[in-house]
Amino acid sequence: MTPIPHEHIVATDLDDGEGVLIDLNAKRYYQLNETAMVVWRGFEQKLSPPEIARQLTEAYEVSQEQAEASVKRLLREFQDHKLVQSC
Repeated sequence: MTPIPHEHIVATDLDDGEGVLIDLNAKRYYQLNETAMVVWRGFEQKLSPPEIARQLTEAYEVSQEQAEASVKRLLREFQDHKLVQSC
């Protein structure tokens, strides 16, 4: 299962690596920290959660287990807010 963002979600990067997601249907926005933006951009590229976790371990000083846990947690949050769909 590779999650992909819904078409009605727009992502914008901010200067400090953080970002904002805007749900055009619900007219809501979500502020993301730097790690969450890496995960979001990974989903936009249709990367699998393990591939995104690998990106996190390469960019930050975290273990593979920590990175995988972060990706899973963020995926659940994105799913709870109906920001991604399974492909």
